[in-house]
Amino acid sequence: MKIKNILLILCFSITFNAIAQNPGKTLLNEVSKKVKSYNNIALDFKFVLENASENMKQETKGDVVMQGENYRLNIFGVTRIFNGKTLYNISPEDEEITISTKNEDEEDTITPSKMLSFYEDGYMYDMDIEQNIKGRKIQYVKLTPIDSNSEINYILLGVDTQTKHIYNLIQVGKNGTKTTLTVNSFRTNEPLSKTLFTFEADKYTDYYINKID
Repeated sequence: MKIKNILLILCFSITFNAIAQNPGKTLLNEVSKKVKSYNNIALDFKFVLENASENMKQETKGDVVMQGENYRLNIFGVTRIFNGKTLYNISPEDEEITISTKNEDEEDTITPSKMLSFYEDGYMYDMDIEQNIKGRKIQYVKLTPIDSNSEINYILLGVDTQTKHIYNLIQVGKNGTKTTLTVNSFRTNEPLSKTLFTFEADKYTDYYINKID
C-alpha cells in the first residue's frame, strides 16, 4: 500500500475517533436516547426573550405536551396544536384561529416537537461550564451551527447529568436576541386524552378562521 494511502487512512481514523469521542456529543446522545425511550413528555417551563440593545425583555410561563411530532403548547395566552401535518393557533383574546401547514424551511425555528432532538444534526459541539443549580449538577454543551448563514450565533444546552434530561436552553441570535427556556417540571408517559392533539372546530364556532397555505 502506498505511503500516501496509509497517511489518508490514518488521518481519517484520527478525525473519526475525535468526533466519536467528543464529550459534548456523547452527552447529548445520552439525552436523545433517554428522550426517545418515552411515549410522551409533558413540560412546564419559563420562557424569557430579551435584547439589551433594544431594551426589550419578555417573560412568561407555558406548558407543552409532546408525543412524536404531535404537540399541544400553551404560551402567551395562545394554544398551538400540531397533529403532525397541520398547525392550529388558537387565540381566545382575538377570537381567531390561524390554520397552517408545517413549514420545513424554518430550519432556525426550534419548535416543541424539535426541542428535545434539534441538536442531533447541524451543529458543532463543545463542553461548556458546569453549574450546581438548586442541588442539581447541570452540564452545559455549546452548540454552534455548521451553516454560516444561520441566524443563530450559538446555543447553550443545560443537561441534568443525573437524569439526562434537558434543564434549560439558551439561544443567542446574531441580532443580539437571547431566548432562554427553563424547564420547571418534566413528566413522562402520562395518560393522554385521545383528542389532545385534535382541533375540535365545534368549540370555536364564533371564531374567525384564517387559513394560510
